[in-house]
Amino acid sequence: MKRTAGTPAWYNRVPHPLRHDGAGATDFGPRDVMRDLENPDMFVPPKTDAGAIPNLKFSFSDTHMQLNHGGWSREITVRELPVSTTIAGVNMRLTPGGVRELHWHKQSEWAYMILGHARITAVDQDGRNFIADVGPGDLWFFPAGIPHSIQGLEDGCEFLLVFDDGNFSEFDTFTITDWFAHTPKDILAANFGVHESAFARIPDKQRYIFQAKVPGPLENQKVPDPYGTVPKSFAYRLFAQ
Repeated sequence: MKRTAGTPAWYNRVPHPLRHDGAGATDFGPRDVMRDLENPDMFVPPKTDAGAIPNLKFSFSDTHMQLNHGGWSREITVRELPVSTTIAGVNMRLTPGGVRELHWHKQSEWAYMILGHARITAVDQDGRNFIADVGPGDLWFFPAGIPHSIQGLEDGCEFLLVFDDGNFSEFDTFTITDWFAHTPKDILAANFGVHESAFARIPDKQRYIFQAKVPGPLENQKVPDPYGTVPKSFAYRLFAQ
């Protein structure tokens, strides 16, 4: 449609809710033009669209950002995207040295490294340990209940986490600091076979993400394990295949 007298000069440079068959009208009111451009089939739906299909996408840019010293995280769950009952996603960034503390959850965790490098650690149900450095394009998978941690290396990191339950929330996981803070020190001492004084300076609440020093070389952090290492790696080099 050509611009007529009285219409703004930018009329032809932005989309309007007008279908090719003439249905609709111009929109000069307050609006988010960039969002309209991102959703052309919602902005100008075909005649066959009755509008009954639930929303099938949700942007991380519309979610709450959890800010911590050491990084940030944001999530999309069934709360933000009701149709997503079987899957939830978390976008997380860690600074150089930033730590997502040791934690575990009832859901399995699949991850894709977007940028930077990280060190991931885990302990399986038989006490066997795992440690690896991951970079862009790498994947990891931690089965449900496996304790694990993530730490940013020299350039920090950003990654996407995917969980097999739409009701999952990154803020409802079991963390090592929260567990320690709610467990009597004599119980901790008996469990770990050390004196109670070893827990004199533990945090009194959950840390979640915190800032630490960038860890040294990977080989220097590998520790002997009487139970050995995990039989299958939790990490995979996607770009190396």
